Amino acid sequence: MRCLSFASAQAAVPVGAGAMAAILGLEAAAVEQVCAGVEADTGEVVAAANYNDPRQTVIAGRTSAVQQACERLKAAGAKRALPLPVSAPFHCRLMEPAALQLRPRLAAVDLRTPAIPLVNNVDVSAPGSPDAIRDALFRQAFGAVRWVEVVGALRARGAQAVVECGPGKVLSGLVRRIDPGLATGCVADPGSLAEVRALLEGAPA
Repeated sequence: MRCLSFASAQAAVPVGAGAMAAILGLEAAAVEQVCAGVEADTGEVVAAANYNDPRQTVIAGRTSAVQQACERLKAAGAKRALPLPVSAPFHCRLMEPAALQLRPRLAAVDLRTPAIPLVNNVDVSAPGSPDAIRDALFRQAFGAVRWVEVVGALRARGAQAVVECGPGKVLSGLVRRIDPGLATGCVADPGSLAEVRALLEGAPA
């Protein structure tokens, strides 16, 4: 979920100055290593931004650095390096100026301790205090989405099924690649809601 407005994101990184790309078929550690090498050689930001599944990682940063990283990653064995049609390089250090604009707005939001633990993507933890939640949201704007670890954390907490809410089945597909033992479902309309209810009723306790 995007916490930043497009205006604040574009103010931090003008259109065309930043980019994102999905790296397919390569372990995350190799992606991190190549990005670190590009940063060291160019002095420009490029880093892992979304850990989607064990062999799919999205990178983000300055456009030229992302392009160079894509070439090196393909040479390192990545099956594909796909540029993404996004307006800004989300979830990397370039978004910190936009996050600083977000922080005072978060401070004004009335948050309460969640009744159900919510595992966040930036720390893979479930903070309970409103201040800790606000801080996690602030840092998530320029911090990587650690989805692979989040799915593992849900499993460790006893989850047997994962339900994706909203149109599309992207996250459900990623969950199946991360942990095939987890049941998955999607809720987008009354019909799919009935299917998910049946799924959950049949999931192991």
